[in-house]
Amino acid sequence: MTSIFNFLGKNMKTSGAKQGQPAAELISKRIAALGDWRGETLRRMRKLIKEAVPDVVEEWKWMGTPVWSRDGIICTGESYKNVVKLTFLKGASLKDPARLFNSSLDGNARRAIDIHEGEEVNASAFKALVRQAAAFNSAGKSRPAKKAKS
Repeated sequence: MTSIFNFLGKNMKTSGAKQGQPAAELISKRIAALGDWRGETLRRMRKLIKEAVPDVVEEWKWMGTPVWSRDGIICTGESYKNVVKLTFLKGASLKDPARLFNSSLDGNARRAIDIHEGEEVNASAFKALVRQAAAFNSAGKSRPAKKAKS
């Protein structure tokens, strides 16, 4: 499937549309369909992501997973029965002084934030982590390819 890009609001890009619907619309529908604390939590975290990186690209991947990207994936937002999980694909490379990462801590690359009902995430620390992930992606994009040893 080819990605399409739409601009919403302040240069908000969306991609990964399914059946002609922009990813942002599909994410909004997912949030509304949850209809409980998980939807409210995902809505709040989405808002913080957009505040942290205004030109973030919203995508809809892997059979219905909200994804936020800029020069690569920043994080995914999944909802389960007892948790909303925000997985940062390159989280192991990020500094987390506020210790927001509380899941997937043993992996070589990713880290996640599991949010349970009634829990609040430090908004400024979360936005700093999102900005750091976006900067990490941008820095990696501009690095020259490593030469193979002969």
